[in-house]
Amino acid sequence: MPLLSGLHRYPVKSMYRQDLETAAVEPWGLRGDRRWMLARPSGLAVTQRDLPELARYRVASAADGALRVTSPEGDELQVPAPGSGQGATATEGDVFGTRFAAVEADPKAQLWFAERLGPHELGEVRLLHLADPLARQVAPAFSAPGETVSMADGFPLLAITTSSLAALNGWLTDGGQPGVPKERFRANLVIEGTEPWEEDGWRRVRVGGLTFRAVKLCGRCIVTTTDQETGERMGQEPLRTLAKRRRFDKKSAFGVNLIPERPDQVTASELGTLRLGDQVSVLARGERLPAA
Repeated sequence: MPLLSGLHRYPVKSMYRQDLETAAVEPWGLRGDRRWMLARPSGLAVTQRDLPELARYRVASAADGALRVTSPEGDELQVPAPGSGQGATATEGDVFGTRFAAVEADPKAQLWFAERLGPHELGEVRLLHLADPLARQVAPAFSAPGETVSMADGFPLLAITTSSLAALNGWLTDGGQPGVPKERFRANLVIEGTEPWEEDGWRRVRVGGLTFRAVKLCGRCIVTTTDQETGERMGQEPLRTLAKRRRFDKKSAFGVNLIPERPDQVTASELGTLRLGDQVSVLARGERLPAA
């Protein structure tokens, strides 16, 4: 029986992960996942695509959404969770062309990041918070009306399987390259006990007591070439091999995007809880999912 063997969230988009044993699931993703991000003056997200060293910033988060960020040098920043009704500055964020309402972190946080990330071609970087999780719609081609997402690239959750990672690493080692760790793919859920690439055809899956729609394969980018411990680019792999072996719809695919389903009788924002070791069942299958 497949099992949930990894559970991760990323309180600030593109910063270091939190490894969890349990996580509450909300319609827009794991609670506390990617509710913050750095942005250019235009609101456009700043990620490891732009600044790979963001991987070195460690983040702890509180239940109310407040943050404690630790820089690579060990400096700490405390960031209270802002709200548009608490005097915070309202603004707009932008992730891949979708714009949504957000609020700015306090001026102390903005100065802290400006001092550490320094002047660069991105302009004055700001820390933004998604105060309203209903503010950003999932792409209509892959979702039902009213389904929303955090500041993640596009979907509430991303799952990968250890069998597909092993297959990819086999291709890499056959080509004389070292394998890559699962952390390169910045998944929320890591599932073991499946056949390689079987997630390509998933339609609905159950993890523990919750169900999810599988809607799209995840098209990968240069972030997969970045060491998530050091923030260094490590060459062209695994992106080059994925482009040769897993090129679908003009995307290099690895992992599957999921949207939570609301259980019967549950009306609150918390849909349920995932736990390491939860059993995973595939409830429906189909043809290969699109990657774009």
